[in-house]
Amino acid sequence: MEIMDIAKVCHEANKAYCEALGDDSQPTWNDAPVWQVESAVSGIEFRIDNPDAPPSASHDSWLAAKEAEGWKYGEVKDPLKREHPCFVPFDELPPDQQAKDRLFVNIADALIPLLNEPSGDVVESAGSQNNGDAFNGEAELTG
Repeated sequence: MEIMDIAKVCHEANKAYCEALGDDSQPTWNDAPVWQVESAVSGIEFRIDNPDAPPSASHDSWLAAKEAEGWKYGEVKDPLKREHPCFVPFDELPPDQQAKDRLFVNIADALIPLLNEPSGDVVESAGSQNNGDAFNGEAELTG
């Protein structure tokens, strides 16, 4: 698993969460603009460098990056105007928006230990007698 893979999982989870809130504006990872992909990757890199930081620190890092790129507060997210309704301190975010930061951090924390591990390898459990036969339910997926 690579940083880009973790960023993709976080993005897609965020998309699903937004949809659960009635916000269908989030594109899929494959359709996301470059700035959005870079933002997710930056979030993962921040988490790697700051593993004990609270979700509010992740938001603060995102906020600082957006500010450096010329974004500002706007009631509606508008990438062309560089406006975003979450362009406020973490404590001023509504609870459902704070949950997005917690979701991102928790997913990142679950997947970062898998960085540079092979994905999808089948490893036999101790004591398994598979010997190359069809899957017998005793193997585990790793990575």
